[in-house]
Amino acid sequence: MSVPAIASAASAAAGAVLNVAAYRFVSIDDPAALAAQLRTRAQAADLRGTILIAGEGINLFLAGADTALRRFVETLHADARFASMPVKYSRSAAAPFSRLKVKIKPEIISFRRGGIAPEATRAPAVEPATLARWIGQGADDTGRRLVLLDTRNREEVAHGSFEGALTLPIDRFTELPDAVGALADTLADATVVSFCTGGIRCEKSALWMRAQGLDNVLQLEGGILGYFEQVGGYGYAGRCFVFDERVALDPDLAPLVDVGSDPD
Repeated sequence: MSVPAIASAASAAAGAVLNVAAYRFVSIDDPAALAAQLRTRAQAADLRGTILIAGEGINLFLAGADTALRRFVETLHADARFASMPVKYSRSAAAPFSRLKVKIKPEIISFRRGGIAPEATRAPAVEPATLARWIGQGADDTGRRLVLLDTRNREEVAHGSFEGALTLPIDRFTELPDAVGALADTLADATVVSFCTGGIRCEKSALWMRAQGLDNVLQLEGGILGYFEQVGGYGYAGRCFVFDERVALDPDLAPLVDVGSDPD
């Protein structure tokens, strides 16, 4: 089976509201000041969703009018700390968030394991198009066995995952280290590609696994949503769970539940 041509972001389902997901591991000296600044900007733009800020970076999921949200992202990109932060866009009939929440957290994704600094060091990544090629040939470019490691929890996996992916019996991301520890022998002789929804968990977990001696672990650049955006659904079965009222997105980034749409 041949790998399909790279899909355009324009193939996302049409809708009145623009949604964005983005994160960046980067040192933030004053999370409270940044939180106050972004809250003011987001409120002025009438955006809804969640912005999480910690000393290790920023994680956000926002929805709003097209122009207002794109200007908010442009302002973020004007900050040197977030200049290269990738963003993932999708659309819905209405905002899938009820209000705006801006929070300061110990971590932008709770892992509770020391010894890694994602804001300072990044694990090697594989681009979506390269992973699609590896899936098609059943191995990486050196012929090494490929293992796709799903770092999400059981509820998310139930909506879909890469075909044949190794999934974990976890309900929280903090449980991943113990679950992976039991699979060390299974992973040792393979090229392991960790993946999650948008990249944040597979980035942190890949870095942690490499620190444990699994230097054959890569992260999927942009996560599942980045893969959908650039490649489509090749090698993926089902939808990708998202943490908002849309519930899950298909490979065309169309929502399972399109909040505010006409049921007829």
